[in-house]
Amino acid sequence: MASLLSAQCVASLRKSGNLISLSSAALSIDKRRYSSHGGSPGEYLHRSVVPSMHYQKSLPRLPVPKLEDTIRRYLAAQRPLLDDDQFRTTEKLAQDFLNGVGKQLHEELVAQDKNNKHTSYISGPWFDMYLSARDSVVLNFNPFMSFNPDPKTEYNDQLVRATNIVCSAVRFMKTLRAGLLEPEVFHLNPAKSDTDGFKKFIRWVPSSLSWYGAYMVNAYPLDMSQYFRLFNSTRIPKQGRDELFTDEKGRHLLVMKKGNMYVFDVIDKDGNLVQPAEIQSHLKHILSDATPAPALPLGVLTSENRDVWAGLRERLVAAGNTEDLRIVDSALFCLCLDDENMKDHIHISHNMLHGDGCNRWYDKSFSIILAKDGQAAINFEHSWGDGVAVLRFQNEVFKDTTEQPLVHPGSAAAAVDSASAVRRLQFNLDGELENGIKKAKENFDSAVSKLTIDAMEFKKGGKEQLKKSKLSPDAIAQLAFQMGYLRQYGQTVATYESCSTAAFKHGRTETIRPATIHTQKCSQAFVHQPGQHSVDELKAMLAECSKYHGQLTREAAMGQGFDRHLFAMRYLANSKGQALHSLYTDPAYAAINHNILSTSTLTSPAVSLGGFAPVVPDGFGVGYGVHDDWIGCNVSSYPARNVHEFLQCVHKSLEDIFTVLEGKPIS
Repeated sequence: MASLLSAQCVASLRKSGNLISLSSAALSIDKRRYSSHGGSPGEYLHRSVVPSMHYQKSLPRLPVPKLEDTIRRYLAAQRPLLDDDQFRTTEKLAQDFLNGVGKQLHEELVAQDKNNKHTSYISGPWFDMYLSARDSVVLNFNPFMSFNPDPKTEYNDQLVRATNIVCSAVRFMKTLRAGLLEPEVFHLNPAKSDTDGFKKFIRWVPSSLSWYGAYMVNAYPLDMSQYFRLFNSTRIPKQGRDELFTDEKGRHLLVMKKGNMYVFDVIDKDGNLVQPAEIQSHLKHILSDATPAPALPLGVLTSENRDVWAGLRERLVAAGNTEDLRIVDSALFCLCLDDENMKDHIHISHNMLHGDGCNRWYDKSFSIILAKDGQAAINFEHSWGDGVAVLRFQNEVFKDTTEQPLVHPGSAAAAVDSASAVRRLQFNLDGELENGIKKAKENFDSAVSKLTIDAMEFKKGGKEQLKKSKLSPDAIAQLAFQMGYLRQYGQTVATYESCSTAAFKHGRTETIRPATIHTQKCSQAFVHQPGQHSVDELKAMLAECSKYHGQLTREAAMGQGFDRHLFAMRYLANSKGQALHSLYTDPAYAAINHNILSTSTLTSPAVSLGGFAPVVPDGFGVGYGVHDDWIGCNVSSYPARNVHEFLQCVHKSLEDIFTVLEGKPIS
């Protein structure tokens, strides 16, 4: 399954008849006003009038789509990927599924869902899918999102920025746990709903009814059930299926430098943030520690195959490292202090996505990575949650560190005994563990050496011009990928776009399928037959692509895609030991789930760029953002594909689209 940033769909919420769409276009932070009650620098980021989890109990449940709708949508997504004979075969199998085994599985799924009203039908199977995956989390699952630099350049000093980010992260955690973090709400009409008056009213509405109160004023609360896993959490490797571990009693931070692991408390025994000048002193001590890089860095084990790592972890326990492993697992989060300066965006992407494998603990729920020049990013483990909680955290931390930094350039570190307060963890290793670390490093180096990343910025237009032309910015970006791939490889292939279903209780993600009969027809016209169509005809095709993509996005955000429904029925059949229907063994089903174009979008004032590896060996991992007057892509590939050429083809496609929008013919 695709490893994607899934914050994207929490973006432009809009009405469409009675539907609410969390479109994947771009994250409109202005509509989701964070920290509307600014607080003074102290224990909390702010003090929300409405308790953080006030809406959770009354969130609507994720619907199980009608089986007929799922089959219709599945066949529509298959149509551009198959020739006539292949499509007839797939259509026949789908109809047989609809009238037989599928009907029975669907009814069982609906009955199961009715008996589990506290959650969603996808939540359990989705956790299981992630935790049962045996591939390394590096490249296959963990994505990254890099912070924009602090606008005040002197605050990008590694020590200053690290201290401020740690302090803001702790303040976020404390605000969340005190129930004082503003609930995650999408305001369609902020003048009505994002007001002190409304908040004072809604806080008195019982939480079992509060969602309906928000709905009455066009505000849509989002699921926050994943937030508790942000802190003190780690994915623990186990044979066959990993486990998620959280220990909220942990008061310490895990810091990594040169592959060495250090811990110190950032929360005191009364539950308060340790003085920022003390945190600065402890980080300064770590940065100046002369301990050489270990010949056998333990962190690289977290990059291994999960069963291999599970076996080695058992050896670590047997060798007497239980207590130190628990300290790592229960740390608030991991801070990675790197020794390198970043040369450019490509260097940042490689470093923040995978690094050298030694100065990371990839199993932590999230790690904040800080390069020597203050470039910062979050790399997060994906099983516990999607990008929504991580992006909220990143936005709040960026806002807090840039607007209310607690330490400054020239601030004196506290005169405390950091040598006593900071502990460097030292693990007992036997011969098997030493060999395991060496082998893990070889496997890691081999895997990352195959990854290429390239980036592109299209500067001739963006969101503003597309909206003036009444076109969906996201639809046009996706169309450019379809055109680019057709220009490069002459094909239409399985494409995945992640969409959040956070509008529902325990929603995760749904898939938008951007490769459609409309994009196929339009791409053929632009790439192969530009002279055969008038400018108006080409414009009409763009409009048709945009309209249909908008419909797919609305459906996905409302839980009305087909991917999760088919997945849940397959999971149900497997859990009963039932033989899979031939719909699932059809080569076309395998092909549509072999996502050659895996795409994910976000724009945010806090985020400079995001990225992830391809989800298949012959695929592209496409991170992108459509900004007001430019479009950016950060794309990865393995040797089977040429990412540089792909980006040239995407750039050419965007040039052609914007040329047509200006009323000019394509040359």
